[in-house]
Amino acid sequence: MSVSDADLAAVADQLGREPRGVLEVSYRSPDGAPGVVKTAPKLPDGTPFPTLYYLTDPRLTSEASRLEVAHVMKWMSERLSNDEELQADYRRAHEHYLAERNKIEDLGTDFSGGGMPDRVKCLHVLIAYALAEGPDHFQLGKEAVAMAADHGKLRGTAIPTDWPTTEELGIDLDQFDFSNAEVPR
Repeated sequence: MSVSDADLAAVADQLGREPRGVLEVSYRSPDGAPGVVKTAPKLPDGTPFPTLYYLTDPRLTSEASRLEVAHVMKWMSERLSNDEELQADYRRAHEHYLAERNKIEDLGTDFSGGGMPDRVKCLHVLIAYALAEGPDHFQLGKEAVAMAADHGKLRGTAIPTDWPTTEELGIDLDQFDFSNAEVPR
């Protein structure tokens, strides 16, 4: 795995700081910007960093925050607690995440990210993971990206135009309270 100096500079600009432990750009937005980086399980100073996929594009990080403020995580966690098929899908995603991270370096932990496998704790992680692995990898990631694409009007710029839509997934964005998470226009 490698990452170019130009990509590292672009990510540094996105983050407003030097990126640490970046192994590759795992997802590029349709307009070419790095959107997700794969990070080493340990930072250069040896600090454990279990977040395999890290969301870097400010458009995506802002929209993930808006979705969190609108209580999307609570909605997903409630569904997860009552749906055995969704639980199995999320557990498979968790196990895959661990396997991918452990290929690089085993941290000796079963912590993956985003609250997996029992709850939804961070949409930034779910969106990064889903974008890096694609829409068919796990349901909650597919949904989180679709919600970001449609609510944030990011389809075709930060998110691929062919990503499933909230309408196709049966998600009504009007059920969420975005009053404290308005999208700047």
